[in-house]
Amino acid sequence: MAPRSKKKPAWIVEKERARSAGTNETVWLFGLHAVRDALLNPAREKMRLIVTKNALDRLGDAVVQGKIEPEVVDPRKFSAPLDPQSVHQGAALEVKPLDWGSLSEQCAPRGENPVVVLLDRVTDPHNVGAILRSSEVFGARAVISPHRHSAPETGALAKTASGALERQPYLRIQNLATAMRTLQDMGYYIIGLDGEADVDLAISLDRCSGMPVALALGAEGPGLRELTRKTCDELAKITFAGDFGSLNVSNATAVALYAAGRLRC
Repeated sequence: MAPRSKKKPAWIVEKERARSAGTNETVWLFGLHAVRDALLNPAREKMRLIVTKNALDRLGDAVVQGKIEPEVVDPRKFSAPLDPQSVHQGAALEVKPLDWGSLSEQCAPRGENPVVVLLDRVTDPHNVGAILRSSEVFGARAVISPHRHSAPETGALAKTASGALERQPYLRIQNLATAMRTLQDMGYYIIGLDGEADVDLAISLDRCSGMPVALALGAEGPGLRELTRKTCDELAKITFAGDFGSLNVSNATAVALYAAGRLRC
């Protein structure tokens, strides 16, 4: 008997679909929050809206403001090309990916001391969606990630971000180390989050008071790559109350952004 193949996790299926969809450069967003915020975003190019009657009523004036004619369908025959496990709430919107411009355009200090987030090989769209949401809440200038080994715009990412994808700049660049050096040339101090570091994050943030700051975080497990670590100005850790503790990358980002905002205000 042939061995039974393991079912791929939904987020991997979503990422593979996004990669194949890259040839036609469109993304299907789903869920009421994600669809509503995309409809209200004038920078978002909208292609096709598929909704149930109930979802159309709940979206209200957002459909009118989105300037798109909805396709109202029977909820039992929802025709959008989504993963069957997607919780779409009766709303799906086909869009083109957002263009946030260049690193220099988004991250130039312009007389301020902004905070940006750097992600090294963080590929889970749910983690990236949560990071975008925290970045918007705590006022990060941008979230920056390399094209390869990162989470592209997908419906799962947008739904987890709960609308933040439409407002929080998410820059996917060619090379992370090159982007880090560009930020350093702009005056940024780059702190890499590493659980084995000797310095507490609060101390590290205090050292760079009055400077733009970039917080670099790696994927769970492997953490930051060696070149990323070497390019950072300093490595720091989030100190735990007990002898053992761990946070996933999205929670660690939220804690680091909160600490950065509190210590730098």
